[in-house]
Amino acid sequence: MDTEIVRAWVDGWAISRGAAPPVAEPWGFTVDVGLPGQVTRHVLPHADEALVRKLTESAAAPGTWLKICLPPEAITPWLAPGWAFDDPGFLMSTTLRPSAADLPADYQLRTWTRGDSGSHGSHGSRESRESRGQVTRALIKSADGAFAARGQIAGHSRADRVVFDQIETAPAHRRRGLGRAVMRTLANAAIEAGARTGVLGATVEGQGLYESLGWTTHAPLTGVFATPDTPAPPAPPAPPAPPAPPAPPGLRTSGPAWVRRG
Repeated sequence: MDTEIVRAWVDGWAISRGAAPPVAEPWGFTVDVGLPGQVTRHVLPHADEALVRKLTESAAAPGTWLKICLPPEAITPWLAPGWAFDDPGFLMSTTLRPSAADLPADYQLRTWTRGDSGSHGSHGSRESRESRGQVTRALIKSADGAFAARGQIAGHSRADRVVFDQIETAPAHRRRGLGRAVMRTLANAAIEAGARTGVLGATVEGQGLYESLGWTTHAPLTGVFATPDTPAPPAPPAPPAPPAPPAPPGLRTSGPAWVRRG
């Protein structure tokens, strides 16, 4: 698994969802998400049995998630009790190319960008402003103004890679090319901002659409999370009791109390 693709996905996902900046770990990345159902997530590009067992036994607080680049059947026997599976996913990427985003009649498309370095005014250094990243959103509404489809891209300003996220089409408006229009609109916006590669975490339903648009699947993206029934890790053993002080001269310690001889 290409760790750089995973890193790009983690960085862009954190920006897209307003999470804390990812922290590099010896085995991957940690992101504080800050939601009741997902407090923290750990992303493991190269997992093995020892690592998964260690994390699921020690990081057992409810709301802890793992994202692992292996299929569910591989990690099932490694999980500690109390962990549950999220829906299957896939890590995908593509080389971005401009294309026409044809929109069916009677639909309206709007895009907007927030969070780029130019929108924060003159306070702070140039580096700190650019490090915040930016999110561009696309929204499609029907003729009566109802929600039809949406999606967004996120990444650091002028980054080579961006993450596509939260691509969604309302059930009543599916099979009309709206998802394709959202993806092409966002790809064109990413290219205009200087990106050359798109990365995303796909659902089973979305994988087919993305493959039809030229995206490549790199690895499974399996999510597991600690439930409220997950056993807490065992408490560390208590330190040994300090040795008893030596008996003063002329005293013996046999019996329930100090007793003076003679």
